Amino acid sequence: MQGPVPPSAPPAGPPDNPPAGNLAPAVAAVVTADGPAAPVNADLPEAVRQLKRASVLVVGDAMLDRYVYGQVTRISPEAPVPVLAVDREVAMPGGAGNVVRNLTALGAAVAFLSVVGDDQAGSDLTGLIGGQPRVEPWLLVQGGRATTTKTRYIASGQQIMRADHEIARPIHQRLADRLVRIAADTVAATSVMVLSDYRKGVLAHDVPERLIAAAKAAGRRVIVDPKGDDYSRYAGADVITPNRAELRLATGMPVDSEEEIVAAARALQTRHGFDAVLVTRSEDGMTLVEGGAVYHMPAEAPEVQDVSGAGDTVVAVLAAGYAAGLPLPIAARLANIAGGLVVGKVGTAVAREDDLMEALTPERGALRKVMRRAAAAEQVERWRQRGWRVGFTNGCFDLLHPGHVHLLEQARSWCDRLVVGLNADSSVKRLKGPTRPVQHEAARAAVLASLATVDLVTVFEEDTPVELISLLRPEVLVKGADYTVEQVVGGEMVQEWDGVVRLAELLPGNSTTATVARIRG
Repeated sequence: MQGPVPPSAPPAGPPDNPPAGNLAPAVAAVVTADGPAAPVNADLPEAVRQLKRASVLVVGDAMLDRYVYGQVTRISPEAPVPVLAVDREVAMPGGAGNVVRNLTALGAAVAFLSVVGDDQAGSDLTGLIGGQPRVEPWLLVQGGRATTTKTRYIASGQQIMRADHEIARPIHQRLADRLVRIAADTVAATSVMVLSDYRKGVLAHDVPERLIAAAKAAGRRVIVDPKGDDYSRYAGADVITPNRAELRLATGMPVDSEEEIVAAARALQTRHGFDAVLVTRSEDGMTLVEGGAVYHMPAEAPEVQDVSGAGDTVVAVLAAGYAAGLPLPIAARLANIAGGLVVGKVGTAVAREDDLMEALTPERGALRKVMRRAAAAEQVERWRQRGWRVGFTNGCFDLLHPGHVHLLEQARSWCDRLVVGLNADSSVKRLKGPTRPVQHEAARAAVLASLATVDLVTVFEEDTPVELISLLRPEVLVKGADYTVEQVVGGEMVQEWDGVVRLAELLPGNSTTATVARIRG
């Protein structure tokens, strides 16, 4: 592995975080120093759109999260343990790396500082971080150190074991000094610094104190996701985000009621000079204590599937909002919504701009099925983790006719969830000529999404869906019977991972080209 390459600085956001537009704090309940106040509202969709303006420096403990999926059908003859027949393995950034992943999912620009070992896991993690959009990685390498790796073994959607490989000792002093110097040089090009402390050694000893001082010298704000019971290490940070258990540990105070949580949060503010404390309270939502105001936000999760990485999502959205100039209560409200979204997903997930917009605009209805490629891949993986069989078909679907409907009905009968890959307008023009499509891609996607047989629609720009099929890895690939199995694009790939290619019966006398010709006389 190579050492870091100096980043080209992400665009700096407003250092003083001015309010965006006329947004006002949006919360379920507000308690001021003078007592309860009425709820207030804000244009939250507009606030979501502001998040992509953010530029954030993340410093902390990077990890590699591995997921090994398979089936258990027997017990080992060697010991009374299940035998996992492995189907596939997935790796993604964890820890502070997951904060980065969530920030990039929102469209934010990120500089990332961490330490990895000189091992294969470190190399894999470096590649995964470097592959994220709008990230400038500074992953320093320490010889002889093991990169923290968490491997989860999952059968039929249930985790049956986790294996951790790590060295949690503090990083070498010379490496810590180098990390602080790089942070001091980089922080001025961003709007907010995030310290993501997982107690794995990157933020040990006086490193947090030195990083906070560097941020303050540059006029930048600091958000800390803390660990342990000594919060004096983070003194002077602007916002700190303990969960309820961490708040109890750090203060030694009871935190069972809202009043006790507020008292403990204010004790932290007084002791360590924090401007605000955001307490995550699991199924009870969040409490933000800022100055003389207290904001209680109820949980936004419709159902809880997996809490892995939810805290990283909260910190990322909070930081993006703060860096984009949103008032802290609004950033916290968006973070609360985002946290609710990711706990409703299986595995370590992220909240994207589209996810937040859908949560805030439920009237979109069927349009929720229309997703960008990255979100579609995540959704397909969640279905697969639940043991559902995923099918895929593709086409232009210009002027939907009964033949299309018949094909989609057959395709859906062969799988548990059906994904439709839709040719983009540019692709249709290349394939069908300059007068096509008759309907633009947004209209075609909306019509497809309105069908009960279609579970997800995603648009692809290429002439063929090969890249999309390779990404989604469907178990069933469907095309019309005017093809042979050998002619179906992507069929060979699907068969390689033990999927099947199915040919749907065609209804005679149905053709978009013929329909268009008749319309045009």
